[in-house]
Order: sequence, then C-alpha cells, then structure tokens
Amino acid sequence: MLYVSTRGHADRKHFCEILLEGLAPDGGLYLPERYPQVDGATLEKWRTLPYHALAFEILSLYIDDIPADDLKAICAKTYTQEVFGTPQIVPLKKLEDGLVLEALSNGPTLAFKDMAMQLLGNLFEYELGRRGEELNILGATSGDTGSAAEYAMRGKKGVRVFMTSPHGRMSPFQQAQMFSLQDANIHNLAVEGVFDDCQDIVKAVSNDLAFKRKYRIGTVNSINWARLVAQVVYYFAGYFQATKGNAQKVSFTVPSGNFGNICAGHVARMMGLPVAKLVLATNENDVLDEFFRTGVYRVRSSADTHETSSPSMDISKASNFERFVFDLLGRDGARVKQLFGEQLSATGRFDLSAEPAFQTAAATYGFASGKSTHADRLETIRDTWKRFGVMVDTHTADGLKVARSHLQPGVPMVVLETALPIKFAATIVEALGREPERPAQFEGIEQLPKRVTVLAPDVAAVQAFIAAHCP
Repeated sequence: MLYVSTRGHADRKHFCEILLEGLAPDGGLYLPERYPQVDGATLEKWRTLPYHALAFEILSLYIDDIPADDLKAICAKTYTQEVFGTPQIVPLKKLEDGLVLEALSNGPTLAFKDMAMQLLGNLFEYELGRRGEELNILGATSGDTGSAAEYAMRGKKGVRVFMTSPHGRMSPFQQAQMFSLQDANIHNLAVEGVFDDCQDIVKAVSNDLAFKRKYRIGTVNSINWARLVAQVVYYFAGYFQATKGNAQKVSFTVPSGNFGNICAGHVARMMGLPVAKLVLATNENDVLDEFFRTGVYRVRSSADTHETSSPSMDISKASNFERFVFDLLGRDGARVKQLFGEQLSATGRFDLSAEPAFQTAAATYGFASGKSTHADRLETIRDTWKRFGVMVDTHTADGLKVARSHLQPGVPMVVLETALPIKFAATIVEALGREPERPAQFEGIEQLPKRVTVLAPDVAAVQAFIAAHCP
C-alpha cells in the first residue's frame, strides 16, 4: 500500500515514512492510493472479533511495512480493558429506539482522541526504536488532541512533544490536563490567538522543509494519516454492535470541527461499511455545515471565530476537509492544490456549488449536516438527563441535537460521544445545576502546578522555542 499527496506530489510513500512525516512536501495530506474493499464475508468474519483484533485486521490493510506479528502486538498492547475501562472498548448506550451513543471517551484523557493517540504513541516508539531515531512532535489543539497526545507520548523513548493551544480558550479542566504534566519531554505553548492560528503555525513549520528535516518534526494532529486510520476502526466496531447482520445499514452523527473524526467515517464507508448517512454536526462555527448546504467553503478570520461552550469545535479551517475534497473531485491533485494551496490563501473561500460532483455528493458519499447553538446544547443536555438519566458533554449534545433531524425509520443512528462531561463542567452546571462526576485520578487537577509558555502567534517564535529545547 502506497500513499499519495492530495496536492499531486509525484512521490509515493510507505506507511512508516508518512507516520513520521505528517504533511507531504507540497503541503498536501496523505491518502492511500486506493481504499481497500471489504466484502460481506469479511464483515461477517470481523463481526465477533475483540476490538484489538478488529483493529489489527483493518490496520493491516493499510500497513504493509510493519511485520504482522509486530502490528498485532502493538494493537493488543494499545486496546486493553485496563486502559479503556470496558471489554468492548467502545460500548454502545441506547437512548431510545433507533438512537444510540457510542462511548469513545473511556481512555486516559476522557476524550475520543485517546482512541487513536494511544495507538500512535506505540507506533512512534516502535518505528523510532527500529530506526534508532528521535522525533519532535509539533501539534495544535483546540482542547482534546493536546492532552491525548501528551498522555500517549509522556515517557516514550525518542519522542518530544511541543503542543500549541489557544491561550485561555480551552476549558479549565482541559488546560489543567495538559499544563499540569511535568514530564521533561512535554512542552506546552499557549498561543495568543485562536485554534486556527495554532494550526497555521504547525502547517508553516511543517512546510519549512529545512527546519523540518533539521529538527525531525512530525505531527500528531489528524493531518497525520495514522491518527485517522486508527479512528476508522471504531466505525466498524459501532456498526457491528448496532446491527445483527450485514444487510442492515447504520447512520453516524459526528460532532466535527477539523473534519478528522468524520473523515474516518468517510474512509470506512468508502471501504464498504454499510453506512446510510454521515451526519456532520457543527456549533456556531458552521463552516462545514455551510459547505454541505451550499457548496461554498468560506473560512473565517480569528475575530469571526466564535468562542462557544463546545470549544473543541471552535475551528474555521478544517484541515482534514482537503482529503474529502480530493475524493470529491476525482482525486485531481492539481485542482486541490489550486483550491487549498492558492485560492483559499488568496480569497479565504472557494465555491464548488456548480460542480456536478458536489450536486450528487449527498447520494454518492452519504453526507448531511446541521448546526447546534448554546441554547440547543443546554436543552439537549437537560432533555438527555431528564429522560434517560444520561449526562452528555457539550459536543456530544451538538451531535444529538443534529442527529434528531436526520433519523430514518429502520436505520439505527449512532451518535459518536466525544468527551466526558467533566471536561466542560461550567456548561453542565448551567444546564443541570449540578457538577458532573469527576474520575478519582483527576481530583484537584486544576490546582496542580502548571508548566506552560505563552507565545505570540508567530512561526519564528515557535521555531526558536523548539530549537532551544532540542539537544
């Protein structure tokens, strides 16, 4: 299996090369040359597998440069009941007929990012050990990627983490999870701006090829294909739990800001998973909802990016969206380069509404979308608690609100839970008048000493920090 850039670069690379590289040399994102196809017999064989074995089966379709026994051992080491709390790893929770939650937040940092990041940490350590090399990971987080990456990489041999985040924009719990870590290989950089400023810095550093090579810069954001392919697994796991046989279709609703989580669903559907709809839920930062309704992709400025009560989706430039547009436009790398590398930089928008491919996109790719507001979140949190005794976080509430507009008779709707409520306690208190439960290991975390450096939203400042902290 070889990988190509969404912007048409001539190189074809193997998995372990792109694992450590992040962005392609032309600024594009990597995708496999083709999506492996999964037939009914294979689905039947996979249906009863434990999660770690299912992960191996799916990942082995995309990874052919790690010996099978080693990959199997990495999956078994990653997806354990001890780490994720249940034997199913991602159990379903029924709310009402035709509507279920898929629990993705049972990992070490209480957010769905753990599902891929725990695997990524083990893959990095394995490959760096095999090569005798080191890697400096540069990331951007709007809330959950950062802590998931840091908890997965802390203490890992040969790995340092430099994680940027928008200064003061995450919840107090999210900040405390990251900034309280004292491990020498973890560095937190609070950027005076919004998430998109952090993401722009990561891309700019990754595109500085001389700096990238000198300091061995890699990424853990979902621009890294390994992150995304690990997330494909829980779509299959959710489907098998929600159905009795492979003749049945399922829909998924996914709270989405950076398009990574739902892009994994797109990949699963392209592989042959029987998915009826992929419903994308946004908050007030509705760039992606606007695109799927109108065909216009229009990024917002920092000043126009709303600060909301579902802050992990306060994003106006969706990195992974480029992967879907690449597929939508028939994998035309030159066209994608023109749209994302040139037009978006120059004008902040592009319009695909007249494209025949966009006009048939809903039928071809199953996408639908919707938007949720603060008032919607509060109402959904109250309703879900009152009727089902289930407390959901703000992002999952966005998903539930939008999901109810896209229910179809006879088609189970699986809403991907993205985090535990404790990460957004202030809004839970506003909605329910009570604090959410706090796992024992996180008692008093907000009062712990913090280790963080505040920087201007400046590429050179981040590069200087990295250079100063690398031997």
